[in-house]
Amino acid sequence: MLERMKTKTRCPLCPKACELEEGEYGDCYARRNVDGRIECVTYGHPCAIHLDPVEKKPLYHFLPGSSILSVGTAGCNLHCKQCQNFEISQSTHSAGPAFSPRAITDLALERGSPAIAYTYTEPLVSYEYTLDCCETAAASGLKNVLVTAAYFNPKPLERVCEYIDAANVDLKSFNDDFYRDICDARLKPVLKALKIMKEKGVFLEITNLIIPSLNDSEDETKALCEWVGEHLGVETPLHFSRFFPRNKLRHLPPTPETTIRRARQIARETGLKFVYVGNMSGAEGDSTRCPNCETLLIERDGYRVQNRARADGTCPTCAAAIPGIWR
Repeated sequence: MLERMKTKTRCPLCPKACELEEGEYGDCYARRNVDGRIECVTYGHPCAIHLDPVEKKPLYHFLPGSSILSVGTAGCNLHCKQCQNFEISQSTHSAGPAFSPRAITDLALERGSPAIAYTYTEPLVSYEYTLDCCETAAASGLKNVLVTAAYFNPKPLERVCEYIDAANVDLKSFNDDFYRDICDARLKPVLKALKIMKEKGVFLEITNLIIPSLNDSEDETKALCEWVGEHLGVETPLHFSRFFPRNKLRHLPPTPETTIRRARQIARETGLKFVYVGNMSGAEGDSTRCPNCETLLIERDGYRVQNRARADGTCPTCAAAIPGIWR
């Protein structure tokens, strides 16, 4: 008797294009071949739900000072050696109470949150769940936020962008070798995804975690900043964040504060108008100033926020419009 041939099904979501046999999980841990169909095994089962300051995402030009319902599901299609949430990003964990998209929206409304953030891991590997949550939230008057590495194919990304108001994208490096060796991914699809999100009207903020000896050269920082300015716009907020030893990079030291300050200086020299620093207490680059007249608009001390801008996001001194979502 001839053995029945095993057929594989290709996942269409990301550039890895996993071909899965029956019962096999994808590289993201969140998707599996079930009867010849790729299914989201984490659908309806978030592994983390919290009410966070929006600045924690970090988003500095999106409803500053507000609290945002933050939802995460297990799995990620990258395997970053520096990941601080590797316990859930590198897991198929889907236990815990079920939360339908309607239940997530109702919880946000109950808590008085103006938006829902899909975060903590990679929200787009739980694509169907994230999309349904976004649609339900938008229909109820809530805004949607992605915190993502943006390693996704154009078609599914364009679809979800119809419901996304803002996103913080983790641009991990401007070096393809870094993406390949440290993240198990490639740089080019991320840059393409960023352009798509910009074209679709998603308000973008970018985060770059600077890791000593891996992506901390001044030349790379300058190239990243120049690309952001040229393709996303000089008014795109850029966050440089300090690395602390974690996961598989515990042998490396924390990023010196001088490196972060120098990166901010380089970004400003390339013409970027809103450059912030993260994981540094009391830093000058934590608050928002008007790029036209230097008026202090949004003062931040950790997650304590004083917003002095007008309700429409304009400067009270010179009336310059500050890019962002303020209402």
